[in-house]
Amino acid sequence: MAEQPNDPNQENPKNEPTQGGFRPQFSIFVVMLVLAVLVVMLLASPGRSSRGLISYSQFETQVKDQNVKDVVIDEAQITGDFIKTVHVREQQTSGKWVEKKDKNGDPIELPEKFRVNIRAGDAVVENATNLLAENNIEFAYKEQNHSMVILGVIFALLPLVVLLLIWNSFRRSRDQIMGGGFLSGFSKSPAKKYEANRRAVTFNDVAGLEGVKSDLQEIVDFLRKPEKFQRLGGQVPKGVLLIGPPGTGKTLLARAIAGEAGVPFYSVSGSEFIQMFVGVGASRVRDLFKTAKDNSPSIVFIDEIDAVGRQRGAGLGGGHDEREQTLNQILSEMDGFTQGETVIVVAATNRPDVLDPALLRPGRFDRHITVDRPSMKGRLEIFKVHVRNVPLADDVSMERLAAGSVGLTGADIRNLINEAALWATRQDKTEVHMEDFEYARDKILMGARREEALVAREKEKTAYHEAGHALLAWLLPGVDRLHKVTVIPRGRALGVTQTLPEEERMNISESELRDKLAFILGGRAAEKIAYDELSAGAENDLERATKMVRRMVTQWGMSERIGPVSYKMSGEDPFLGREMHESRQFSEHTMQVIDEEIARILHDAAQRAIDVLTENRDKLESVTKELCEKEELSDVEITDLIGPSVHAIRKKSQEEIPYESSNGMPGVEAPPRAKSEEE
Repeated sequence: MAEQPNDPNQENPKNEPTQGGFRPQFSIFVVMLVLAVLVVMLLASPGRSSRGLISYSQFETQVKDQNVKDVVIDEAQITGDFIKTVHVREQQTSGKWVEKKDKNGDPIELPEKFRVNIRAGDAVVENATNLLAENNIEFAYKEQNHSMVILGVIFALLPLVVLLLIWNSFRRSRDQIMGGGFLSGFSKSPAKKYEANRRAVTFNDVAGLEGVKSDLQEIVDFLRKPEKFQRLGGQVPKGVLLIGPPGTGKTLLARAIAGEAGVPFYSVSGSEFIQMFVGVGASRVRDLFKTAKDNSPSIVFIDEIDAVGRQRGAGLGGGHDEREQTLNQILSEMDGFTQGETVIVVAATNRPDVLDPALLRPGRFDRHITVDRPSMKGRLEIFKVHVRNVPLADDVSMERLAAGSVGLTGADIRNLINEAALWATRQDKTEVHMEDFEYARDKILMGARREEALVAREKEKTAYHEAGHALLAWLLPGVDRLHKVTVIPRGRALGVTQTLPEEERMNISESELRDKLAFILGGRAAEKIAYDELSAGAENDLERATKMVRRMVTQWGMSERIGPVSYKMSGEDPFLGREMHESRQFSEHTMQVIDEEIARILHDAAQRAIDVLTENRDKLESVTKELCEKEELSDVEITDLIGPSVHAIRKKSQEEIPYESSNGMPGVEAPPRAKSEEE
C-alpha cells in the first residue's frame, strides 16, 4: 500500500470557499465604515454646535430693529450674527415687556451667533426672504447639501447593518455546532467532498495489492461507461465492501477508484452519522445520498461502517434507537437507486462478522473484497514507494527489508521507515543504513528501551527466563525461528525473546501448536529448573497459553476426550445481550470436562518444556551466562555459542536455502508477535 500523497488542495474542495474565510475582512470593513461616517458627519457641520437656537419671532424682531447681519438661508435653517447684544424679553400679565433674568438676577442674552430651524418647502423661507428684503438686509441662499442627506441616510441605516452582521456571525457559528445548524443544520451531512481533478489518487499510487486492484478495475469501468453494461441488461453494482485488518489501504483504494474513474468522492465515517438527537443520523444519510445522486456518477465512501451497521436487535435496548434508524435509512437509500443514478457505495471495515445481514445481501453490497496483508512481492513494492524521499546507504537491501517484514501492513512499513529515518537523523547521519532499519524494527515490535536497569538478582532470573524461551525456540521445529533475545527492559517487559517466521502462514497443525505451548511455558520451566521455585513474571505466558489451549479444545477439536465438537463460549460473541434469552448448548459436566482437558494439555506442555531444558541444561547455562554479560544476543551469536538451530539444520538437509545466519532482517510473523514478559 502506498502512502497517500499530501495534497492540501484536497482539504478545500473546488468552488467551495473555506468556511468563515471572508468573515474577519468583512467585519473590519464594517467597523471602518462606521468610523468614517461618524468622522465625516462631525467634520461636515463644525459650526452647528457653536450657534444658539432662537425662535423665528425673535429673529423677525431683530431684523426689524436692523440688528442682523451675515444671514444665510437654506432649506433646513437660517443662520446669522447679531450686530449688538440683545437681552431676552418676556411679556407680563399686565401686557408690559420686561427683560428676562436668570437665577442670579442677571439678564439673559441671545447668542451672538444664532440659528433658526425651518422645514424645507415651508412658507417661512419665503416670508424670511421678503422680510430681509424689506429691511434692506443682505442675505445668501444656500442649496441643500445632498451628500449630507446621503450620509444621514447611511447613519440611519447603520444600526440595521450592524444587526445583520451580528445575525450572520451567529448563524455561521450555529452551523458549526455538531456538524450542522442548531436545528436545520443537524440534518446536513458531514461528508467531505474530494474533487477527482485535484491531484487524483490512482491505482499507480497503491502498491502491493495487485489482486484487489484487478477486482476493483471493473467498478472503475462501471463508473466510466455505465451504459456499456446497461446495454446488455446489467446494472451498476450498488456497493463494494472492503474487508481487511487496519492499515492495509482500504481508504486509499476507495479514493483510487474515484481517481481512476474521475468522479466526485464523498468520504464520511460511520460514527459521524450518530448524534444526540433522534433522527439526526437518518437525516444526514438522506442528505448525503441526495448530494451524491445530484452529482452522479459519484462514490460514497463510508469508513468503519461497523459503527453504524451492526446487527439490529442484538443489544439490551429496544429496536428504536438512533443507530438502528440510521442503518435502516442506509439500507433504504442503497436499495432505492435507479439505473440512471450511477452512485456506488464503498464501505470499509475490519469487523465484517458484526454487520447486519441486510447490508451484505445482493442489491446492497454486491461485492465483498478482502484487502489482506501484502505478500513478499507487495511488501517490496511498498518499500520502494515509501523510500523514494529517503536517502539510503549502499548496504540497504529492499529484498531483505521485504523478507524481514512478513505480516506487516502498508501502514506498518511506513512507520518502520519513518522510525529508521528519525533514528538516523538523531545520529547525525546523512543516509539511512541497514542498522537503522533494524533498530526501528526492534523498537516497533519489542518496544522502546527503558532507562532503569535490573539489579543483579533480577537480571539473572530474567536471563534464565528468556534463555528458556530462546532455547526451546532453538530446539523445537514447530516454533518460529529465533531472531533475538534480550534482558534489557523494553516497553512493559523485563525481557523479550523475539521469534520470526520464514513466510506468511495461513494454517497451523496440532504438533506445531504443542511446540508453541512448550515455548511459551519455557521461561517458567527454566526458573523452576534453576531456582526450584516460580515467580510472577510468567503471568503473561500463562494467559497466552491458556487462551491458545482453550481454542484448541473448544473450537479446533484437538482433544481426544472432547472430540470433534465446537463449544463456542457466549462471552466471545461481540453483541451484548444476544445470549441472554438462549440456553447454553452444553451441560455443566461438559464444561468441567473442558476445564480438565485444558489443564491436562497445559500440564503436559509445561512438563515437556522442563524435560527439554533439563536434557540441554548445559546450553541453558551457557545462554544465561552470555545474556547476563551482553544483555542481548542475536541468532548469529547463539549459533556460535551452542551450534545451529533445528530450523537451520532442516533447511540445510532439505537444500531449500543454504544455511546462513544473519544479523539482518529475517522473516516477521503475521501479525508480528514478540514474546514479552509482563512486569
